[in-house]
Amino acid sequence: MRVSTIIASVLGIGYFPIASGTVMSIVAVPFAMVIASHGGGVVLVAASLIAFLIGIWACGDHVRATGRKDPSECVIDELAGQWLACAGVCFTPVYPSVSAFALSFLLFRLFDVLKPGPIAKAENLPGGLGVMADDMLAGLAAAIIAGVIHYFKVL
Repeated sequence: MRVSTIIASVLGIGYFPIASGTVMSIVAVPFAMVIASHGGGVVLVAASLIAFLIGIWACGDHVRATGRKDPSECVIDELAGQWLACAGVCFTPVYPSVSAFALSFLLFRLFDVLKPGPIAKAENLPGGLGVMADDMLAGLAAAIIAGVIHYFKVL
């Protein structure tokens, strides 16, 4: 198996037979909580951006190797987007609760599945950037909404 495929599928999570993107998002949340507890929102955003940059390369290489535009096994985009979504609740005076991270998860999945407006357009970007960009925009939208809700202590 190609190194890019191992990375793009996040050690094979992308080959989960049902809803591999959702599975990756579920796996990503506890890691986001650990990263945030040790480094805060800034470090979580940095981790998301690192995953994004690595994902552009890995998914781009995997796309070229398979000839498919956005293979379902590429789930590093969910990892990067989910981490960005979770970061939104970390920029408030109070450390986020589990329910705040759960809200980040739900909002990210909603935006990732529905792909409103510019999120859908981002999929048309070429190669690995197209695979990754829509999830980062979904993560950004989820981060903003979840962060505002958490800030006003709704959750």
